[in-house]
Amino acid sequence: MSHALQFYYDGKWIAPVSTATLDVINPATETVCATIALGNAEDVNRAVASARKAFPAWSITSREERLSMLERILTVYKKRSEDMAQAISLEMGSPIARARDSQTWAGMAHLEEMISTLKRYVFDEPRGDMLITREPVGIAGLITPWNWPMNQIMCKVAPALAAGCTLVMKPSEVAPLSALVFSEIIDEAGLPAGVYNMVNGDGPGVGEAIARHPDIDMVSITGSTRAGAAVAKLAADTIKRVHQELGGKSPNIILPDADFEDAVKRGVKGCFSNSGQSCDAPTRMLVPREKMEQAMAIAKEMAETFKLGSPTDENTQLGPVVSNIQFERIQALISKGIEEGATLVTGGLGKPEGLETGYYVKPTVFGNVEPQMTISREEIFGPVLSILAYDDENHAIAIANDTPYGLAAYVQSGDLTHARSVARRLRAGNVNINGAAWTVAAPFGGYGQSGNGRECSDFGLTDFLEIKAIIGFGAAE
Repeated sequence: MSHALQFYYDGKWIAPVSTATLDVINPATETVCATIALGNAEDVNRAVASARKAFPAWSITSREERLSMLERILTVYKKRSEDMAQAISLEMGSPIARARDSQTWAGMAHLEEMISTLKRYVFDEPRGDMLITREPVGIAGLITPWNWPMNQIMCKVAPALAAGCTLVMKPSEVAPLSALVFSEIIDEAGLPAGVYNMVNGDGPGVGEAIARHPDIDMVSITGSTRAGAAVAKLAADTIKRVHQELGGKSPNIILPDADFEDAVKRGVKGCFSNSGQSCDAPTRMLVPREKMEQAMAIAKEMAETFKLGSPTDENTQLGPVVSNIQFERIQALISKGIEEGATLVTGGLGKPEGLETGYYVKPTVFGNVEPQMTISREEIFGPVLSILAYDDENHAIAIANDTPYGLAAYVQSGDLTHARSVARRLRAGNVNINGAAWTVAAPFGGYGQSGNGRECSDFGLTDFLEIKAIIGFGAAE
């Protein structure tokens, strides 16, 4: 990567103040694929100063001017889409077909949705002699993750720009290559200097500096619940707005009136998608107690159909997990599931045969999982499914809601009216009925320890805006 040892701020690629670097590891080969610069607090200060300088002019641009810029970014993004897919596949092990049609596509889809949202969004609302107006919150600090790099970058950058905010972004140091490509896209699109700024670094060096910076008005983080809590504590002294999209342990209730075989197969597929590295994955499958054996048999058969292999192979369905740290954590949790007495249906410890190099995890299914077991409580972030039994519908809902998280939930039923009634009782920011197609128009965010705020479409734009009441605005002169 030609800019891997530089940061982007004030409209230019600039050498960092810090001399620290970090090797980026290809998770499929366990070898170095790039070396990036790691920033520090002074690098953040410079990027924030750039954003602060650009804010007065950018914040008062017209809707049409911001639309024009977003459309230019979209044009360049489409042109660079293969570069983006290759970067994502290399840095996080996403199979190349998925890196194109899911990972890279998601960034484009969110940008298109934000363009559509900005065209219709109501910023000014007269109420009697008052004007209720919505203005940019200010300088936004954005901290993005490695598991859906472009999905989450665009979920933050696009609404920030649409709102009239300027921003400083810290992408994940584990998967920073896609953010470098994105910054090149921004540069080519010709965004005014200082509106978009990017500093690579780790949490202690850059993330903390962003969270505590007195000139940053809002911080938006996607990451673990632990990281989200740390950011909120650092941000508290300056009373900045904190937006968090954090962890999940999403239940998938398969009701007795569902097409059982189809529902179990879809549940396995959903859990294993992105090698299980999705915060909204349906990792807790809840089935009627009398159908546990049937569920385990179907899940085993489905899990064993997945093709693992090199991310460069167009036919690969599951690549490696992102890092050795993630691999070891997943192995520890699989071991815990066995130790605590869950039934190991398929998969388990160690790497798949023939894939000893790379951070590959066996697609794993546990049955007879009890709600108090560790694998039922903790986010595993790998291709590991837990199947739990319930006695009746109320019991299923109680198990589903018995979690500190509340990001997503899933309901499978042959009766839509029935599914709707159950969906209303689930404490989650998203509830999916019968495998409905995911949409960028839906608000994304959670209850409880899954975070605060919502991303996507007009919900995401709203979170980057302040509300001002101008009283007497409509009074007669």
